[in-house]
Amino acid sequence: MTEAIFGSRSGMSWLPLSTAGESSRAMQDMLDRMRTWAQDHLTQPLDEIGRDGPVCPYVAPAMKRDLIWVGRVAGAQPWPAYVRLALSDALELFPKLSPDTGGAAVLRCMVTALPDLHDYSLIDDLHEELKSEFVERGLMLGQFYPGCSQPGLWNKDYHPLDAPIPMLVVRTMMATDFPFLLSRPEYMSAYVKKFAPALPAHVRNVVVGRLMDTGSEVPEYHIDEERVPVQAGAGRRHR
Repeated sequence: MTEAIFGSRSGMSWLPLSTAGESSRAMQDMLDRMRTWAQDHLTQPLDEIGRDGPVCPYVAPAMKRDLIWVGRVAGAQPWPAYVRLALSDALELFPKLSPDTGGAAVLRCMVTALPDLHDYSLIDDLHEELKSEFVERGLMLGQFYPGCSQPGLWNKDYHPLDAPIPMLVVRTMMATDFPFLLSRPEYMSAYVKKFAPALPAHVRNVVVGRLMDTGSEVPEYHIDEERVPVQAGAGRRHR
């Protein structure tokens, strides 16, 4: 059974999403809301996305394996320094989450939710401030809140980060995250460092060209063309 994890700096606990009967009513209510959102939205197909499949293809298998942890920061105006401390804990704890090997490792997800928050600029500010630290370690930090206007990859009029609960989400960086890392050279440098051995040639060329355009150094790496995998269903669009 998946266990709760504890942040030594912030003192915050992240509980498995599957947790039931939590002694804190506020925490249990939030877990219930998160499960409902995941089951009714994230695991379902949606025409507006612009591609086939569920909103997030990783949520259902992650829930099945109980690999989503959720922490709660209380208060309508939480102290930014405390939230920053909690995210520092998340950065340290994430690589230690079980399982740390095998294919299921990419399903791990760590949610720091602020369900009572009213000023969502805190989410955007912390995301902007801290994303580089996560990307450097091969992780992604995502910002979610009601009305988040970040456009989707396949349909710019769809807003995938518009969520019913304000939260900052840590997950493993995936090869498909390339479009979300184009804004800064350091993001792309971390991406190339992590994925260069398996990058398709056309993606590799775009990454290297973009890095050179910004005047950043391109990390040295070697790619064995015979071992570059082809993802099933790559390039499929919603009909």
